[in-house]
Amino acid sequence: MKKYAHFAYDYFISIGLTESSAIYLNMFFLLVSALIIILIIDYSARKILIKAFNILAFRSKTNFDNYLVKNKVPRNIAHIIPVLIAIEWIPIILVDFPYLENIIEKAIQIFAVVVTLWVVRSLLNTLKDYFKTLPRLKDKPIDSYIQVFMIFVWVAGFILSFAIITGTPIWKFFTALGALSAVILLIFKDTILGFVASIQVSINDMVRIGDWITIEKYGADGDVSEINLSTVKVQNFDNTITTIPTYALISDSFKNWRGMTDSGGRRIKRALNIKIGSIKYLSQNEVIKLTEIELISKYLKNQQDKITTHNSENNINKESLLNGRNLTNIGVFRKYAESYIESHSAINKDMMIMVRQLAPTTQGIPIEIYAFSSDKRWANYEYIMADLFDHLLAAVPYFELEIFELPTNISFKD
Repeated sequence: MKKYAHFAYDYFISIGLTESSAIYLNMFFLLVSALIIILIIDYSARKILIKAFNILAFRSKTNFDNYLVKNKVPRNIAHIIPVLIAIEWIPIILVDFPYLENIIEKAIQIFAVVVTLWVVRSLLNTLKDYFKTLPRLKDKPIDSYIQVFMIFVWVAGFILSFAIITGTPIWKFFTALGALSAVILLIFKDTILGFVASIQVSINDMVRIGDWITIEKYGADGDVSEINLSTVKVQNFDNTITTIPTYALISDSFKNWRGMTDSGGRRIKRALNIKIGSIKYLSQNEVIKLTEIELISKYLKNQQDKITTHNSENNINKESLLNGRNLTNIGVFRKYAESYIESHSAINKDMMIMVRQLAPTTQGIPIEIYAFSSDKRWANYEYIMADLFDHLLAAVPYFELEIFELPTNISFKD
């Protein structure tokens, strides 16, 4: 190829130009010719590769090649061919200008590094997009891993470019990096913490994309939409976006609702506060009246028969309801609430159903409902819970009980 270094030089000398002018015109002629050829090769390579990848993507059953085209992998690969040609031709074109040749050659070598980085970045973005379509990986923090690899690639590209500019062997840079490790750790502290957190989150399966999480410290309450190297994005239920550091998933506590969404129901845990002064024993007539309630009719008859038998066998004086065994209105109400919840169509019968009495408080005696709705969707869950308590609140007076309320001005009126 070197025989073409003075391709037009002899012609310019033959027409009477000075040697200096002939050298410059020869260099200019070769440079323009090489530039035109390189542009043609670049254009042709791009067209051929893009068309070939498009045909491959159309015929292939996998989506991977579609993502290669989408992320411009063929276009970036096509740029490598003209760059390699330029590296080979520069020593020929600038054979008479060694100083300029050295500068241009280094510039093209650095550009070759940049083009390589473009190709690697396109491939990594392709892998990221493809992995997110796989059922096993779509809820994993793929962005974090891709970003880590990309950081290493950019650092390697920067080191290689600096080595080309200074003419220093690469191994000396790695020696210097060892000495500057403390400074590097300080600069990339958040990146390193985020990377470690991403690995721990993935290995321990703490959070997946799509999980509903609650982190009170950051005001986050919604679905995880993205997990990358430095941040986790949570789309709250009011459609705002909360961004939190990835390592906060390790350092701070948070609530993940995945267990609830994967289970057969969503928990209902709420209490009615019964006014203590309304609690009493039930007389025989009151029990007979309550047997008209279908859900507890059979229960009351059985219990009353047992109580009557027990009291008569032990000669209990029933002139006072305090003697012997008796039913209370709050106890019968608990049984009614339990029977009503068990018969409700929206409650999961395979999960725990319980109506329990909690310790008395200054605001009455809490009767807590503990059950699980079959429908876990938020709006439907709230409707089911409201429907249950609407009924129970309306049922309380039938048992001659009262819901506790703080006194108001009306309470003190004569």
